[in-house]
Amino acid sequence: MSHVGVGPRAVMRSVAFLTAGALAVPALAACTSEEPKGKPLAGQDTAAAARARIADGATLRWAADSVPETLNAFQSDADATTTRIAQAVLPSMYRMDETGRPVRNPDYLESAEVVDTEPKQVVVYKLNQQAVWSDGREIGAADFAAQWRALSGKDSAYWTARNAGYDRIEKIERGGDDLEVKVTFSRPYADWKSLFTPLYPKDVMGTPDAFNDGARRELKTTAGPFAVKKVDTKEDEVVLTGNPRWWGEPAKLEQIVLRAVPREKRVSQLAAGKLDLAEIDPDTAEEVAVAAGPRDAGTGTPLMGPQDSPSASRQGRSAAQALRSWAIAKGSDEDDAEEETLALEEREEALAKRERRQRALSGFEVRKSLEPAYTQLALNGADGPLADERVRRAVARALDRGKLAKAVLKPLGLPAEPVGSHVALAGQPAYADGSGALGEQNAKEARALLADAGWVPGGPVKKRKEGEKAAGAEGDKDGDGKKSEDGDDDGTYIVGEDEKNEGGAKNEDAGTDQESGEKHSSGKNTAQGGAPGAYAPKGTAAPAAAEAPVAKDGKALTLRFVLPSGPGSDALRTVADRVSDMLEKIGVGTDITKVPDDSYFKDHIASGEYDLALYSWPASAFPATDARPIYAKPVPAADGSLNVAQNYTRVGTDQVDQLFDRAMGTLDEGEARDLLRKADSRIWAAAGSIPLYQRPQLIAARKNLANAGAFGFETPVYQDMGFLKKGANGSRPSATPSS
Repeated sequence: MSHVGVGPRAVMRSVAFLTAGALAVPALAACTSEEPKGKPLAGQDTAAAARARIADGATLRWAADSVPETLNAFQSDADATTTRIAQAVLPSMYRMDETGRPVRNPDYLESAEVVDTEPKQVVVYKLNQQAVWSDGREIGAADFAAQWRALSGKDSAYWTARNAGYDRIEKIERGGDDLEVKVTFSRPYADWKSLFTPLYPKDVMGTPDAFNDGARRELKTTAGPFAVKKVDTKEDEVVLTGNPRWWGEPAKLEQIVLRAVPREKRVSQLAAGKLDLAEIDPDTAEEVAVAAGPRDAGTGTPLMGPQDSPSASRQGRSAAQALRSWAIAKGSDEDDAEEETLALEEREEALAKRERRQRALSGFEVRKSLEPAYTQLALNGADGPLADERVRRAVARALDRGKLAKAVLKPLGLPAEPVGSHVALAGQPAYADGSGALGEQNAKEARALLADAGWVPGGPVKKRKEGEKAAGAEGDKDGDGKKSEDGDDDGTYIVGEDEKNEGGAKNEDAGTDQESGEKHSSGKNTAQGGAPGAYAPKGTAAPAAAEAPVAKDGKALTLRFVLPSGPGSDALRTVADRVSDMLEKIGVGTDITKVPDDSYFKDHIASGEYDLALYSWPASAFPATDARPIYAKPVPAADGSLNVAQNYTRVGTDQVDQLFDRAMGTLDEGEARDLLRKADSRIWAAAGSIPLYQRPQLIAARKNLANAGAFGFETPVYQDMGFLKKGANGSRPSATPSS
């Protein structure tokens, strides 16, 4: 599943919103700061255990998506594995707790507070007196100052991905003693807690050459419970080992090996004993869950059969099939008997292999929660039909977000609530459901919005000439991105021609079942005598008819819907199909195109080659800072191109920008929350990004692995991870929704 996020705290989240400047919204009141704080929809599932129950030593083999191109989290090609390594080996002043809030990290920071606001904001950090780099040098003001200069944006020789917050610092100096760092800001900055996490040593940040190249494949100086032993591109792994100069609680693990394993190969690596911890897709989670379930005392196989049915036979076939196979194998026809005997042997061999795999997987369990990220439907408003705000709102009002969330999350046993905010997730301080600014799902009102924009059902639709595009589409393509080759018919729906036969005359009986009188859009006779199962019994309710396609200026409204085609994208494709069905009910067509994963974001989302798309972005503890470049109104660049930052729908408003700027500049937390919620309401009203559901987080973990798994919001505590001592195994409650 496409999921974009880079940087030290998964900074970038996608929000697509379109202009609301001309839209009069009667009530955009956001929830106030007095509103009771909510809780995350799902709790952690990490098999939490006291350190005393965990054995010392051992190696944790943890699946990763990649061996990172860089270990510098502030470079543009940093990825999720870069972040994971930084969390384990570098200082962080603040970390995320289980509710998505920033909390002080006592291993590095004794205190941090705003000591002055006038004439300038001043923050004083008091560092842990034991905190030292792995070379023995104290962590201090020189490291803070070097990082500020590198990330301030004032020196273009530093190839930085972002400078948010650091560009507001005026100076950094030593405080009352070596343990104090005094930071003075040129402008007030609400999200000051986001800074210096991670903190790199001055020898990495001190010069452009060191910043650009010195920390890509190695980190000689670290200051976490672990250190980077090696980055092995041949073996596709990064090895972390315990830091002998670590002053905090000692790491329980001797090593952590981050091994790059493609998602589709992880179940095999788990079964082969080459992994202990891996994020997995729903199909793998089901296989692991079945293998981990109750087992037959004699055979050691799961009591639930391979088809997840107690009645399934040992070979996954019915009793009748097994009996027939036995009869053929024992019969008088030697050729048939020999063929069936060979088939039986192959099935037995396959079954034995499957049972060995299940036994190997029985040592794992699935730990699940909701990831701090949401999946959205993005609407590209740069041009075409979706440049009209009324069309975007019509598309949004056609969606039943609750049904879409249930389709993904309910089968996994996770809370299936649609996401109600663009700037926070349930449990975070800024969260409030702002979807009321858009309105509830209502097909009738959606059709009215389309009509107001000139898209009406039943209007004339011209047949497209060869090479001509439908409104909003690049051309008809099948599910594999290939153009249709079904004769001369290009597939364009011509209003008024659906009741004509090939000669052009109106066919009064077209689509009517001559015997039952039931109508069928195909016009084929599916009454008695037709293909078995091709017709429904009399009295069966007909499916809801699709709304007649809407058209404008002779063109039907068809939107390009681009999806990734790789493993792990099944949920996106399921959602896309349901979205297409919902849009069909208001007369809007979709042209679904599946593209390779490696080109999906770069060649389609980032370049704007789509109308509709599904992708996910992580939540942030600092939405005023991290959402700003995503929602920012695109501005023309000097060369005439459009600078979109991370706003890949290419539309924004001055009003939303101003609300974010005000939230970023106030030190009153309640005021900041209210401003963020107002910004969110206006983003909802613009209907460019439609949050759908929080992503599922499914982790396969060895049953005796503690303090690791589905972390939810919380930053992992790497020194507490480990394997339980012998005899320390015990049952634990599964993750349940928070009440």
